[in-house]
Amino acid sequence: MTKHYDAIVLGAGAMGSAAAYHLARAGQKTLLLEQFELDHQKGSSYGHSRITRYAYDDPAYVKLAQAAFPAWAQLEAEAGEKLYTRTGGLDFGPPDSTSVRATIDCLKQMQIPHEVWQADEAMRHFPQFHLDDDTLVLFQADTGILSASRCVLAHLRLAERHGAELRPNTPIVEIVPDASGVTVKTVAETFSAARVVITAGGWARTVLAQVGLNVPLYPERCQEIYFETAQPEQYEAERFPAFIAHVGDVYGRHVYGIASNHNSGLKVALHGGQRVSHPSEINYEPTMQEIETVLRFTQRHLPDVTTLRSARVCLYTMTPDEHFLIDKHPQFPHVVFGGGCSGHSFKFSPVIGGILADLALRGTTAHDISLFGVARFL
Repeated sequence: MTKHYDAIVLGAGAMGSAAAYHLARAGQKTLLLEQFELDHQKGSSYGHSRITRYAYDDPAYVKLAQAAFPAWAQLEAEAGEKLYTRTGGLDFGPPDSTSVRATIDCLKQMQIPHEVWQADEAMRHFPQFHLDDDTLVLFQADTGILSASRCVLAHLRLAERHGAELRPNTPIVEIVPDASGVTVKTVAETFSAARVVITAGGWARTVLAQVGLNVPLYPERCQEIYFETAQPEQYEAERFPAFIAHVGDVYGRHVYGIASNHNSGLKVALHGGQRVSHPSEINYEPTMQEIETVLRFTQRHLPDVTTLRSARVCLYTMTPDEHFLIDKHPQFPHVVFGGGCSGHSFKFSPVIGGILADLALRGTTAHDISLFGVARFL
C-alpha cells in the first residue's frame, strides 16, 4: 500500500535535515529518507567543525551569510544547544592575491566590518602563525566554528519534534514525478507526496537523472586532517581563528584551518580534492600524500604543529562554476533540489533549508537565488 505525505525529502545531510525541519515546522506531513544511517560518514556533513563567515568575494554569498547568522542563533535557541563559536577569521595570501583583494572589496561594498592587516599586526594578534613579511591579511571578527554533526542532528531532532518521520537506512530505487505529485519507491515500500525535495549530496547527479535532469555534479574526495600541537591551549577556539590561506599557487589548492573543537585537535586541510564520477569510486582510507602537503604548509606557517592526530575522507559535490544548485524542476515545479554545494555551503544550511521549503510550498523565495539556477547547465 502506498503511503502518502505532503512532502518527501531525499537525503539527511546538512541541506536535507534543514529542509525537513522547515517543512515540518510549516505543518507539512514530512517524510525524510536517508540511504545510510543518520549522521553517516560517507558524505559531506559529518564531523567536528565547519567554518562560518561573511568573508566572500561575491555579494550573493554575503547576503546569504547575513541571513544565516541569525538562523543559526534561532536554531540554537530552539535546540537548547551551542552550535556556533565565534573565533574571528583570517584570509591571507601574497600581496597580489586577487582573491583576498576581491574579498576585501566585497566586504567594503556590503558594509561588513573588517580589518586589513600587515603580517606583523596579524602575528601580534595571533602569534601561532608565521607569515611572510609582505602577506596581505583580512580579519573578520564574526567568523567562527559550526559543530557540524551537532548542527545536522539538531535539525533532525527538531524536524522529528515538529512531526517529521525519519527513515534512515532506506535507499530509494525510483522517483516518478507526474503533473500532480511524485512517487518514491524503495526496496520495500512505495511513498507518494505532493512535493519532493532532493538533497542527495554526492549522489545528486544520479538521483536527478531519474527525473530527467542531466546536471554536471561531480563528487570530490577530500580529507579532513587533525593535528597535535606543542601548545594545545593556544589552538582552542578562544585563542585561534579560523583561516583560509589563499596559497593555491604554492600548494595546488587553498588551505584552511579551524581551532580544536570538542577535543578534535587542530584541523588543517586542503580545499577540494580528486574528482570522481560517483561516490562508489571513493577510497575512504586517508592518504599520506595529502597529509604531507598540509605538513609543508604547517611547517612554514604554523610551527607549533607536531604530529598527525587523525584524518578522514569526506566529499565535496562540485558544480563547474562552484556555485550552488538550488532550483525547481523546469517541467515539474513540485520537484525541488539543492546540491552542488562545492565545499562551502554548510554555513548556509538553515537558510537553504528554508529556501527549499519555500520553493516546494510556494514556488518562490524571498532570497535571491538567481546565481544557483539549473538553467545554466541545461
